Amino acid sequence: MTLRVACQMDPIERIDIRGDSTFAILLEARSRGHDMFYYLPKDLALHGHRLLARGATLNVEDKEGDHYKLSDPRVEDLSTRDVVLLRQDPPFDMSYVTTTHLLERIHPETLVVNDPAHVRNAPEKVFVLDFLDLMPPTIITRSLNDVQEFRAEYKDVILKPLYGNGGAAIFRIGPDDTNVASLVELFQTVFREPFMVQQYRPEIKDGDKRIILIDGEVAGAINRLPPAGDTRSNLHVGGIAKPTTLTSRDQEICARLGPELKKRGLLFSGIDVIGPYLTEINVTSPTGIRQVRDFGGPDIAALIWDAIERKVAANSKPRR
Repeated sequence: MTLRVACQMDPIERIDIRGDSTFAILLEARSRGHDMFYYLPKDLALHGHRLLARGATLNVEDKEGDHYKLSDPRVEDLSTRDVVLLRQDPPFDMSYVTTTHLLERIHPETLVVNDPAHVRNAPEKVFVLDFLDLMPPTIITRSLNDVQEFRAEYKDVILKPLYGNGGAAIFRIGPDDTNVASLVELFQTVFREPFMVQQYRPEIKDGDKRIILIDGEVAGAINRLPPAGDTRSNLHVGGIAKPTTLTSRDQEICARLGPELKKRGLLFSGIDVIGPYLTEINVTSPTGIRQVRDFGGPDIAALIWDAIERKVAANSKPRR
């Protein structure tokens, strides 16, 4: 099956192809002969009932320094495409939200992966709150009194922005730390929305497990170890990827989440687990699929395209 694919993503010249999941997905699309059209979120526009994007034909090669070529720049009606990959990274701001509203106008006749309405309704640190019984103790607040009371109860806590990503602006506040008031004041100044406070889990020393699910089914996992002197394990901030296996608790968590992810059209998602606790559900731009394959795990990019092709075949929309 040859598909007409559009990819909405960040500037392709800036990505690190060694670890970028979007690039792995694009390489697999090329290997299957899919026709690829590339555009940036800023180049999406609604003209009456037509959703248009200004972009170009994309070809990719797994070659650092020469990993892409663009040709035939043009404006395309995205409804003529079989698939749109929604693959831009956060921040999950109003610009991001607006693109989901626009893409919703062509989905599901043109399959958007992931479903834009459910991407909009599932920010990483908000959707996960549907599963509080799987999480460490957590509050969402802007109140210094709330943070102080929470720390008094749990002693050692993590403070992080509700719509942050990549490990940015995550702080550990220990029981004797005197900076809690200053940090809350900083968060109140920088962020308009509430922020998240969680009990610090010492299991982070053994890693933060990223588990990839495709259409609600487990596809692979890696463990991410924090670098020396840091509590954050995100690969963007120096976390070290290691092979891993799933525990019975991991499998229990996936069994709870899988049906919800599938029902919401969140075909490609990544969940984060520290010890026995679920901490985040990533549906915007999950990473880790190249590392899974590097450690001898499945080719998740191929599994993603298998799932997409099945969905397109089931929809079988007429060509325009």
